[in-house]
Amino acid sequence: MTLSPVMHQKIITAESGQAVTLPCRAPNNNILVVEWSRTDLKSDYVFLYRDEQSDPEDQHPSFKNRVDLQDRQMKDGDVSLILNNVTINDVGTYKCRIIMRETHSWKSISIIYLRVDPPGQTGGHTEDGGKEAGGKEDDFSQFIFCLIVLLVYVGIVVYVISMIHKQKQKQDPC
Repeated sequence: MTLSPVMHQKIITAESGQAVTLPCRAPNNNILVVEWSRTDLKSDYVFLYRDEQSDPEDQHPSFKNRVDLQDRQMKDGDVSLILNNVTINDVGTYKCRIIMRETHSWKSISIIYLRVDPPGQTGGHTEDGGKEAGGKEDDFSQFIFCLIVLLVYVGIVVYVISMIHKQKQKQDPC
């Protein structure tokens, strides 16, 4: 019986100039090929690992000498990618796919959207070295936004009620 990998989607935020880990875990370590790609790059890939080594032949030039697997032995199916010296040009949606020994067919494992902040901005760091959306600062920003929307809504309601009240007074002075 072959286990089908579960597709995981995640947003990770990294600071420009830093290294970030894009997590991906296969159901086991019987992996023949690992491919990391970015959806906006045509046929070039971000990283390809096969025959127990990286394959730079069709790698997109902007990722050469900046990416590697977190664990080349892929213990416990860990095929996470380390992306060094992150820049704003690295923003995008990354996909992790593998070929297992049992199936010999591609399986998508993980989809990650990478955001890149300018140097010096702070946020909620994740255990993998990046910053995950949804930290305390994001929660506070969402709260302020909702509060502003609520106040605008209340203002509009008060204005409409006062206009209706003025119209009624014009029609019925008593």
